[in-house]
Parts: sequence; structure tokens; C-alpha cells
Amino acid sequence: MIRGLRGATTVEENNGDSILAATKELMLEIQETNGFHPEDISHIIITMTEDLNATFPARVLRDIAGYQLVPVMCAQEIAVPGGLPKCIRLMVTVNTTKFQNEIKHIYLNDAVNLRPDLTLDK
Repeated sequence: MIRGLRGATTVEENNGDSILAATKELMLEIQETNGFHPEDISHIIITMTEDLNATFPARVLRDIAGYQLVPVMCAQEIAVPGGLPKCIRLMVTVNTTKFQNEIKHIYLNDAVNLRPDLTLDK
């Protein structure tokens, strides 16, 4: 079965190191929480709000073991007035045997406010 796993996080400022560190933290948390391997991934879409442009967040995935062949695309999030600033979102499409209600979506930092109904208690 193919499932989509969502995640989001925020950074304090628009700089490459912050964006890369936050993206890596989010990706690893999504993977660990949901128990999949990079070879289970069909593709990953990463979006960032318009106030983040210091680097391509997909760059950091190439440094994670097993992710070198995973197709990744970056895009700009829709600029909705009043939307959460400095936000990075991931949509990870994986092959899994889990039912939809077993998937755990991950929201970190200020992004916990996006979907409090899906936020895991840490």
C-alpha cells in the first residue's frame, strides 16, 4: 500500500544551516516514528514558505544513508496571509503495510500549531 506521511517544522531565521538541520531532524523523526527504510520511499516533496530561500532543503537528504537515490523535489508553499512563517513541510510517499490510522504525522517546533489533532505527545 502506498501512504503519504506529512510533517512540518519551523526555523528561527532564514539561513542555510538552520534550514538543513531542521529538514534533517524532521525527516529522521518521520522515518523513525513510522518505521520505514529509504528504499520504501517513492518520493519526497518539500515545501518552504516564501520567507525561506537560503538553500534547497533537499540537499541535506543526500547526506543521510540510503537517501541518495530517493527522488526529492522542492517547491514554495502558497503564501496565504496569516500563514505560519518560516515553515518547512514534507510529504513523504512510502510503501507500507500500515493502515492509514497507524501513520504518525510529525509536527515540530511552531508547526505543532498547524495540526494539533495530529501532533504526537513527546
